[in-house]
Amino acid sequence: MNAEQFSDILVYFSESLLGKENEEDILWDLAKNCIAKLGFVDCVIYLIDRDNKMLVQKAAYGPKNPKDNSLYNPVEIALGEGITGHVALTGVSEIIKDTSKDLRYIEDDELRLSEICVPISHEGTIYGIIDCEHPKKNFFTKKHLKMLSAIASICAIKIKSVRVNRALLSKQNRLLRLKEEMVELKLKALNSQLNPHFVFNALNAIQSFIASEKKKQALEYLSIFSKLIRFYLKHLDKETVNLKDEVDMLHWYLELQKLRYNDKFEYTIMVEKEEKVPSAAIPSFVIQTLFENIVERSIFHQHKNQRLDITFLVKENTVTLHIKYRHESDNSNTSYSPGYRENIVQWEDQIRLLNAIKPYKIEKEIVLIDDADLSGSNISLKLPNLI
Repeated sequence: MNAEQFSDILVYFSESLLGKENEEDILWDLAKNCIAKLGFVDCVIYLIDRDNKMLVQKAAYGPKNPKDNSLYNPVEIALGEGITGHVALTGVSEIIKDTSKDLRYIEDDELRLSEICVPISHEGTIYGIIDCEHPKKNFFTKKHLKMLSAIASICAIKIKSVRVNRALLSKQNRLLRLKEEMVELKLKALNSQLNPHFVFNALNAIQSFIASEKKKQALEYLSIFSKLIRFYLKHLDKETVNLKDEVDMLHWYLELQKLRYNDKFEYTIMVEKEEKVPSAAIPSFVIQTLFENIVERSIFHQHKNQRLDITFLVKENTVTLHIKYRHESDNSNTSYSPGYRENIVQWEDQIRLLNAIKPYKIEKEIVLIDDADLSGSNISLKLPNLI
């Protein structure tokens, strides 16, 4: 075969790979429409299974391919074993002039005396092996090696492209699923915040103020309630929220919860900033979900003299939330269970999803406190400053 004929084969092979997005289609095209044109009588193409450290036969031309795209008695070879396994490890092509004198030779369907083995590799990555055999000794030459190396290179580039596209599509699908899950969690969070139990309790409390001629308190809490609702609706489709707005929201939420649960807890909120950081923004729908979990859990257990000391520490790249929750130690089993409590979004789920979707690297730490007089927990949540 002259250079022009081989060039035509390479062009034909390259064009035939266009549009193929399946590795087995690529390898069968290589075996049937390329190797066949070189005049070889037997060829097997392997792919490397990295997980199991094996070479797996995927396509063939000759006796190993009795019909269609099928393999006769396909075998697997461990990396490092046989001539093919050795080439798969070293990435160096080999021509074996007489296989009967090479102890590495593994007989597959029958003994053949010549073998040429070429890695399918690109940019240092070995994807598989082209292994050709011939019944005669000294059959394969350096010319054959050059031809197979060129073909293997084209094949490797295409396999890499297919795998990159497949990985990208898989990543896109995964992110899409995570984002859908995140939207569902946000909607669930909004639903729990606006559930009838919460809304009706707040409105009933406001109605009680009006009935008791406490109009100032009624207007104050009605104003807080409306601000809180507007905040939830405004930020439902937002990925970030200004820290100042989030702190305002937290004030409104805790005030309404105090009203709802008859002042069963007290709280303080402080924001400490480094001088060079004028403002900050954090991922949305994390803080309110965390505090809903804390408040509802504390009410569920009917803790006495509850107190929340909340501090935001704002730095250039992070916003760290420290929560010191304390209550009187109580060994009683008294508990109160709101009807919607099982539907409350778990804040750890939101953190898991946010870290999966974005490179936020949100960190959390919970330390339980159980002293003779006081119990509670210290919670730290490190969020990215997204300004």
